[in-house]
Amino acid sequence: MELKKPSLSGSTLKIIALIIMLIDHIGAVIVVRTMSTPGFDHDFWNSLYWPLRYIGRLAFPIFCFLLVEGFCHTSDVKKYFSRMVLFALISEIPFDLAVTGNWVDFWFQNVFWELSVGILAMMALEYIEKKEFTYVLQVVLRLTVIAVSALGAEVMQLDYGMYGIISIVALYVFRKNKLSQLLVGAISFCWEQVAPLAFLLIVFYSGKRGRKIKYAFYIFYPAHLLLLYIIARVIGCQY
Repeated sequence: MELKKPSLSGSTLKIIALIIMLIDHIGAVIVVRTMSTPGFDHDFWNSLYWPLRYIGRLAFPIFCFLLVEGFCHTSDVKKYFSRMVLFALISEIPFDLAVTGNWVDFWFQNVFWELSVGILAMMALEYIEKKEFTYVLQVVLRLTVIAVSALGAEVMQLDYGMYGIISIVALYVFRKNKLSQLLVGAISFCWEQVAPLAFLLIVFYSGKRGRKIKYAFYIFYPAHLLLLYIIARVIGCQY
């Protein structure tokens, strides 16, 4: 009897990443606040904090990989980008409330902004690829796009800064060779502790879309952040 090779569709990977992200944000919003609030057992909550955050490090690489897949297969990249920006705007207040307790905080930006800049960088790189520039000019333009995008991420105080953009670009540049993409992708995430381990899941990606849950991430992201903020307030956490 031939054993069936395990495989994960895009929708399955997305659901896994959503669960991991929720675990991470429980640590980043609920646990971290209870640690500094009088009346809570600091040692107990502190023992939960790092395990939750380390597990959570696996989510962003998966989302970046799926972003590149979405970009390469979308029929309308402009609509894809517009949708990302729209939900970046929708998510900003829930994100700021959950992270800082303030309605607006310009020192932190939600992950949709990082993904939006990543899309812009891929759009620019795709445009350069389609033009018949000389090899040297191609290289110069590509490096310029990467540098400008990375700098923009730092200036905008994006969640993962220039490192997130560089990782997205790395996954895009090596997209035509899956083995190279996996290896370079894992290396590009070495800045984020255990994040490269996410590629042990991505390696099982089947290349298939799976269930149609296009808006799952878009809706879940602001909704769960707002819910976590409400829970933190209800149980008496201090901001």
